[in-house]
Amino acid sequence: MLAQAAASFNEGFDAGYDQAMMRSQQSVPETAKINPGAAEEYMKGLYDGGERIVDSILPELEILPEISVQQIIEAGMMQMSSQYYRLLSAAEVAGKLKEALDSCSPLSVVRLGDGELLTLAQEMVLNEEEVQKEGHFLSYAGVSLPDLKARDMLAASVKNADIIGIPKMRMANFQPLGFSVFRAHGIDYRKLQLTLSTVNYAMHLEGLLDGILAGRQVLVVGNAAPGLSRVLSDRGINVTGTVAPVEGMQDLSRTMDKIRECQFDIALVGAGIPAVIITERIASELGKVAVDFGHLADSLARGEATL
Repeated sequence: MLAQAAASFNEGFDAGYDQAMMRSQQSVPETAKINPGAAEEYMKGLYDGGERIVDSILPELEILPEISVQQIIEAGMMQMSSQYYRLLSAAEVAGKLKEALDSCSPLSVVRLGDGELLTLAQEMVLNEEEVQKEGHFLSYAGVSLPDLKARDMLAASVKNADIIGIPKMRMANFQPLGFSVFRAHGIDYRKLQLTLSTVNYAMHLEGLLDGILAGRQVLVVGNAAPGLSRVLSDRGINVTGTVAPVEGMQDLSRTMDKIRECQFDIALVGAGIPAVIITERIASELGKVAVDFGHLADSLARGEATL
């Protein structure tokens, strides 16, 4: 049951994350177009998040006629450009994966979403009540709150991972929480190789996965491993093993023991929050290449996405 719940969570989280990203780019949400009350609340939120801030900054007798909030933000962004922090692109991450495979060097690519960040935030950024409220879904992702041991194991793996995906969205439990968590755990992000937390999808959409996996021995880890292994095999990818299911944080030791029994060059890991730790340990303990593959494994296994 836990494995099924975890798989369901992975699907729901990733699908919801993608939808939220798309909705954040829309001018007016669909619900606001249909529901007048929702439209009013949307417009109030839009004012509070933009025009109200401008109003509060402008001197009492000064106005900015015919200048939109977007224009103001764009001008401010230009002034802040020296503080931009560039993330690795999907192509750059794919290139590093291929280099590591060619040289038989270890490399881990992990991804942090709100589940991982809330786990890391326990009693360091957020108190137990706040984490329980915001992270009500965490039990389905492999973490039963409170779990400070999971927090510390996750932090250790983040510190030791080679490439870390972080959220683009500046919503409270995504990118802002990420940098608060880094600071609380003494992690200097300037010393990390950062990419987007959706880099797995980006590599797929940009057609980079075939070039990474072709000619390699591939291990698939997680609840969707059997289905994904069939898809990869049908594509001509040499799948040399599967490890499934992964029953949350308490299953890490058994999962790693099973992985040690396998012969592979690269592992694709889709196992909720434990995927970060498994991916990092495959690289640091076994000297292999591993990617936190997320819900993309489910999408490929069900035929919703194709290589």
